[in-house]
This record gives sequence, C-alpha cells and structure tokens, in this order.
Amino acid sequence: MTRSSSATSAAIEQLAATLGRAVRGSSPVHGGCITETRRLDLDDGGTVFAKFDGSAPSGFFESEATGLGWLRAAGALRVPDVLAVGEHFLALEWVEPGRRHAHTDDELGRGLAQLHLAGAMQFGRPPSAPAHAYLATLPVADGPAATWGEFWIEGRVRPLAAIAVDRGELPPAALRSIDALADRIDEVAGPPEAPARVHGDLWAGNVHVDVSGNPWLVDPSAHGGHRETDLAMLALFGGVDVGRVIQAYEEVTPLADGWRDRVSLHQLAPLLAHVALFGRGYIDATRHALEVYVTTRW
Repeated sequence: MTRSSSATSAAIEQLAATLGRAVRGSSPVHGGCITETRRLDLDDGGTVFAKFDGSAPSGFFESEATGLGWLRAAGALRVPDVLAVGEHFLALEWVEPGRRHAHTDDELGRGLAQLHLAGAMQFGRPPSAPAHAYLATLPVADGPAATWGEFWIEGRVRPLAAIAVDRGELPPAALRSIDALADRIDEVAGPPEAPARVHGDLWAGNVHVDVSGNPWLVDPSAHGGHRETDLAMLALFGGVDVGRVIQAYEEVTPLADGWRDRVSLHQLAPLLAHVALFGRGYIDATRHALEVYVTTRW
C-alpha cells in the first residue's frame, strides 16, 4: 500500500467513525483536481461523496463546510448537505451526476440572483467561518472590509499576487501594477452595492449537474462580496452559456450599469490564483486583465 493510499484509508476510517456508519465500498470520482474525491458506499445502503487531502492546510475543509452551509441556508440554489468534516476530509450528501439540460443555465441564473439577494452582513467571511480562508488551496484574507474595493484588493488580489511572486511564477514588478489598481479601485469598481452572498469560486466545474439537469453549487470560497464576481468567473473558463445565465439573472434583478466594463476586474483574482497554482501559462491573461485598468510594464 502506498503512503497516499494508506493516508486515505486512515481518513476513511476517521470519516466513518464521525458518521457512525461503516464504509463497505470506495471508488474514485472524476473531477477532483485539488483533492482526492471518492464515492463511499455505506453498510446501511447509503452513499456519500467524500474529499480527502492528507496535507490540507489548517481549517481548509472546515472553511469549505461553513461556506456550503451558508450558501445552502439561502435556499436559492441546490447545495449538498455537509455530513461530516475533519482536518483531512469532508463528506457531503451524494448527488447522482447527470448532464446539462435546456433549463440548467436558466435555473442557474435565476438561482444566483436569489442567492446574491440573500446578502451578507459584511464584505468578508461568512458568520461563524474559521479564521483561515482559501481560494482552492491558496490562503486568502477574509477579514471584514469597509468596501468591496478594499476587500477585493487586500483580501484577494494582493495576497494571490504575492503568492505567485513568492513561487517565482509572477515577476515582482507585477506588484506595482496591483498598487496602481488599488489607487484606482473605487473609481473602477462601479456603483456601491451592499454585500452579496457569493460562491466565490464559480467556474463551470463547481456547478454540479444532477440527473434531472438541475445545477448544484459545490467547492465554494464563499464570502460577502460583489455579485458580479460569480458571473465574471463563469465567463472565464467556459462550460456554461453565460449569456443565458445573465438573461435569466436579470429576470430576477438587473445588473448595475457598466457591468461589462468590470468583467476583467472580477476575473483578476481567479487568474492570479491560476498563475500561482498552474504556472506562467496564465500570465498573459492576467496582464491583459490588469491593462484594462492600469498600465503594466512587466
């Protein structure tokens, strides 16, 4: 048995003890690019979805579990129930996967609008969230901020850029561009809005589709933020009909004037995360996003 499989076996035993139910079968699930993902069949006939990471940073799964519960409490979109959480595992209700239907993106758009309208008490971490917050496995700052612009620069953009620089994936000169953007953030952030309840890491892979074609939200970096962030990230990597999502969204509540001019601003944090995680192939896209708002010389 390899070291990794031994660690997963131990985590499965811990998960089973937390659930108070024995695991009789375990099989890999496609799609886990950050953690190991498995289907666990229980001795009572039940099934759970489980994520494992023996080297998970402190509070990693606890942060995700808190975010899932907060999104689920809004009652706007389907979110799997958290069944068990530990330092190195997270167990969720099993949602049988299916394929996208004609109504999937419409339901996603309307549901996102309702989720965002559920609101948040502040720009930053959800109630009862742990002190540690993450975008994928990257630590970010979710301390409360007075404005969305402050939260976006100090809570997401600057820390992610610093990680990319520290890892040698981004030139140090890029931090000067971040400083220039910080000086302009209130000018380019658009009309002030109250904090929205956002998923925070909403690319198509984090929209799970069930056998009826219904969208479910998974793998969040949930926080009180700006509603345009979720929509901009959906547009970043494809996989959904974003035009249809936005049309359905605006059936519930309109977006603020000029939202198209801010798409690159909201895509900046996920692009920086990709530079830090996956390397320099994302530098050009990151630079282009910044150049919409500031001059870059790197």
